[in-house]
Amino acid sequence: MNIKIEKLIKQFAKLPRVGTRAATRIVIALLQDKTGKSESLANALLDAAEHIHPCPNCGVLTDSKICEYCSDTARQNGELCIVRDLSDVLVLEKSGIFRGRYHVLGGMLSGVDGITPSDLNIANIVSRIEKEKINEIIFALPNTVEGKTTQQYIISTINTPDISFSELASGVPLGGDLDYIDDGTLTLAFGGRKKL
Repeated sequence: MNIKIEKLIKQFAKLPRVGTRAATRIVIALLQDKTGKSESLANALLDAAEHIHPCPNCGVLTDSKICEYCSDTARQNGELCIVRDLSDVLVLEKSGIFRGRYHVLGGMLSGVDGITPSDLNIANIVSRIEKEKINEIIFALPNTVEGKTTQQYIISTINTPDISFSELASGVPLGGDLDYIDDGTLTLAFGGRKKL
């Protein structure tokens, strides 16, 4: 295979959730395209790399001085949702279930991967609590060892009184049949059940 094509495939394969087979299909489609999509994609990537940056307040990627969520005064409701990355923000925004402020960590603590608190956007959470009059922190992190470790670490760094902490419920998904639920999830669902 051509060295340049192989190099391009390797670059695409480094992207999250893109394996070598998908990267190969993407590269071949782009290289065989005669409509100018390859050039448009390359130009859009260069433009984004030049102008997009993390919001200095919350970490959401933006091309403005501060992001649209931090500048929206209607979101000053005292709620701060802590998420792993921008894709989590986009999912929550699409659902319309959250109308407060976000804080993007940029990953999660992981001893295996060597990710420490200094690698994440954690340092300014305490100052945001005071400055933005936050009274509730909602954790929307994955229900994994890394997610729980990150959550506990953040809670331990916050010594502000009158802050409530919550997390997304875990267990049986809406519309999920018990036949398809693994034992761990089912245990969490029963352990976290509420009286109706």
